[in-house]
Amino acid sequence: MRMSGARKAAVLLMAIGSQKSSLLLRYLRRSEVEAITMEIANLKRVDSQVVDDVITEFYEMSRAEKQLAEGGIDMARDMLERAFDGPRAQEILQRLTGFLQRRPFEVLRKADPSQVMTLLMNEHPQTIAVVLAYMDPTQASSVLSSLEPEMQSEVARRIAVMGRAAPEVIKEIEHLMEKKLSNLAAEEISGAGGINAIVPILNNTDRTSERLILQRLEEFDPELADEIKNRMFVFENIVQIDDRAMQKVLRRVDNKTLSMALKGTPPEVSQKVMRNLSQKASDLLREDIEVLGPVRIRDVEQAQREIVNVIRQLEDQGDLVISRGERDDFVV
Repeated sequence: MRMSGARKAAVLLMAIGSQKSSLLLRYLRRSEVEAITMEIANLKRVDSQVVDDVITEFYEMSRAEKQLAEGGIDMARDMLERAFDGPRAQEILQRLTGFLQRRPFEVLRKADPSQVMTLLMNEHPQTIAVVLAYMDPTQASSVLSSLEPEMQSEVARRIAVMGRAAPEVIKEIEHLMEKKLSNLAAEEISGAGGINAIVPILNNTDRTSERLILQRLEEFDPELADEIKNRMFVFENIVQIDDRAMQKVLRRVDNKTLSMALKGTPPEVSQKVMRNLSQKASDLLREDIEVLGPVRIRDVEQAQREIVNVIRQLEDQGDLVISRGERDDFVV
């Protein structure tokens, strides 16, 4: 099939369902997740024959990888040539050979040091030493510094005196770590999927990539794009906004919308708004909220969405920056 790897991955993930797909996405790089997400957004409908072909290729590649690792290259080539034509079999075999020529603990190199620390918790010092010895030095030093002082010196000593670990020992520890990582991923994404899975990904994506993905989504499914945008920044997040930025937002919102949006919100949200209004304006706003009486939840949510839209418009205009990741939340 003349399809890109990202599109084949998208078809495969769509075929196996969101729950299993979210487990697999955890092991991919951010650029790979973005590429596959774009392909999923672009795929309106996939012919059943294409789905079958992708699944068959994935299955045959998995079998061939096992044959290559256990039975040798000739056995793997024979199996592939029975499933595909000669050139295609050779292409897959070359790719698999590249996959197998990897360093130990490759999966852990894609994990955060905090995740690795969680995986190594309660492990024997020798096990920790083997893992850290094969990891990136920067990542390994971060994990080592997180250990208890006595454990730090013991692990460091074992790394220093450790010779070349036996392949079967490395393989056994790798299997243990991958199993623990899989269990950790399953716990973290329990109940997640769909929009709940894509929102945190986009929240930690740079603004340019985020805009591109959402623009493409709007072309194919405007309602889905709007729902994702609404989930990415919720009204309660305004407590994190810098006061000067908050004042810019309030200048663009009328009292009727603001009073409806604040109806029934947590005290810290109301306090954030009141603190950035003049005394007279805040008194008037309190009176407006009191005279509203009972209101429909959907009216409150609509008013809150309008204010969130104002915040995103200010960001698009460069008047407000919503930072991503672990940086400061807002700067003006």
